[in-house]
Amino acid sequence: MNVAVVGGSGYVGGELLRLLLGHPDVTVGQVTSESMAGKPVARAHPNLRKASRLVFAPPAELQPTDVTFLATPHGEAMGQVPGLLASGGTVIDLSADHRLRRASEYPRYYHREHPHPELLAEAVYGLPELHREELRRARLIAVPGCIATATILALAPLARTRGTSPLRAVVDAKSGSSASGRDAGPAGQHAERSGVMRAYAPAGHRHTAEIEQETRVPTALSCHGVEAVRGVLATVHALGPDPPEEKELWRIYRAAYGEEPFVRLVHDADGVHREPEPKILAGTNFCDVGFAADPERERTVLLGALDNLGKGAAGAAVQCLNVRYGLPETAGLGFLGLHPI
Repeated sequence: MNVAVVGGSGYVGGELLRLLLGHPDVTVGQVTSESMAGKPVARAHPNLRKASRLVFAPPAELQPTDVTFLATPHGEAMGQVPGLLASGGTVIDLSADHRLRRASEYPRYYHREHPHPELLAEAVYGLPELHREELRRARLIAVPGCIATATILALAPLARTRGTSPLRAVVDAKSGSSASGRDAGPAGQHAERSGVMRAYAPAGHRHTAEIEQETRVPTALSCHGVEAVRGVLATVHALGPDPPEEKELWRIYRAAYGEEPFVRLVHDADGVHREPEPKILAGTNFCDVGFAADPERERTVLLGALDNLGKGAAGAAVQCLNVRYGLPETAGLGFLGLHPI
């Protein structure tokens, strides 16, 4: 099928192109960028040298195609999606513009009204592990945020088993610098980022809305930047009475993810990599999930690790493409990562 990437000069756009150029069932026909129009794609993404002769086109020259990926800043896709849908193609939005079902939450978390709230009911949240059947017939797919994905995949299986028993979550999330995008501003400069362990959102982070929407668990989220380029590690403290013992946790999580191609359970008794670790996931579409029982404190500790540009963005978008069009879900996503790295 023919696809286009809008906003292809950023980090997410580059990762998306890397995956799509190696996809056996996809031809990338267009890549747009306002700032780099007329320049070759490899100028922004040097890893793609000799992989593509594509040149960035101005956004105004975008042509209708089978699938359009939107890798634009938050707020830009809201106005573009109606026209793209009218052309008859599928839209996969990697921004936050269609992730939330309630339009009333956009002013709170994104400081703007949503101009097309009717589309929020149509958009399918792009997490195949939770919404695979809905994705098979979706016209508009909203790829989740990276911290949201790591947290939801860690928390959802436990949340589903609780029934009416109360559960709340406290989440400590750490992310690498690429999660801030190519134009991160002064906070992303090397002198400011090197060696950092910075709490940049102690409360009120926008991914809180996605986590609560998908797990139905009241969540307190704190986010930190650490000295890494790629990666997210979400440590979820799930608090509630009668938490499960470790054997029960194994049963719950094997039942949820035993057949999932991109979720791996990592909770070993010994070795260096006993629990999920983002470093070894760089470039992959895996989310590694771990857990630890702490019944004396009425707590279950859950861990979710992923590459924020992979399963946290571009990899998830390609996985959604595969589900939507009945392709092998792993198509174009076979990279297993590197170790050591």
